[in-house]
Amino acid sequence: MGQGLWRVARNQQLQHQGYSGQGYLTREHGRRIATNNVSSTSHRKQAQGGIDIYHLLKTRKSKEQEGFINLEMLPPELSFTILSYLNATDLCLASCVWHDLANDELLWQGLCKSTWGHCSIYNKSPPLGFSFRKLYMQLDEGSLTFNANPDEGVNYFMSKGILDDSPKEIAKFIFCTRTLNWKKLRIYLDERRDVLDDLVTLHNFRNQFLPNALREFFRHIHAPEERGEYLETLITKFSHRFCACNPDLMRELGLSPDAVYVLCYSLILLSIDLTSPHVKNKMSKREFIRNTRRAAQNISEDFVGHLYDNIYLIGHVAA
Repeated sequence: MGQGLWRVARNQQLQHQGYSGQGYLTREHGRRIATNNVSSTSHRKQAQGGIDIYHLLKTRKSKEQEGFINLEMLPPELSFTILSYLNATDLCLASCVWHDLANDELLWQGLCKSTWGHCSIYNKSPPLGFSFRKLYMQLDEGSLTFNANPDEGVNYFMSKGILDDSPKEIAKFIFCTRTLNWKKLRIYLDERRDVLDDLVTLHNFRNQFLPNALREFFRHIHAPEERGEYLETLITKFSHRFCACNPDLMRELGLSPDAVYVLCYSLILLSIDLTSPHVKNKMSKREFIRNTRRAAQNISEDFVGHLYDNIYLIGHVAA
């Protein structure tokens, strides 16, 4: 009698653990059932008041199909949103599976404009047979050509109708592009001062602290490795642009473009002094204030002290 009751209790326990009268289910299958129950509840909670994500995830071409849901079974807006996170290489691979979705012009247009923010062709009526996927390949090819030879790269863009032969258009292209080699770009701008002038005017330094504005300037227009005429030209152009963007501040502080030039040069020298491991005796705040005010006597001592603190805490202005 006791053994019979034990068998009944044991059979009930096995049934609760996923066993059946015709055999038994694997523990892994039992885990899947439990996981599906939990995820089903979670998806239903997330679906309240919005898209029925639970229903979308449960949709399959056949009951045997497993894995990630086919993007073609989702609403187009959702599919495009997912594919928009891919880079060009992954999007090309995705087009092998989802040809129509991954070749959509909006996706390739987004890739073009996120990498090359400005091109003259963006504002023109597209020629016959134009596609943003083809344009992406041309822009990538032109950037590689520029990084080998800047003049040939610019000529390539012009020959394809991507850029107009205008210093302002070239400057906008450079300003909105991050794929160009900065060393080659520095050589190109040193030779094309007309493009450099337009590139400087694209910067807006309004209400920026002088060292921070100088850092932003040198992120787009890299400083030369040695002092010389080109560095002096860059600082001169920056000084005039900074004063033009902050006329009220210049009047309040009594600064002129020449005074800003002196401050910029002082900040570059201070940056080298404080960050170089070869300089053992670092310049003190008092020494920096004294040396700077000798060159520009009308500058406030507190303002110069704030300049020193910025370099000391944040670092080089032309790194």
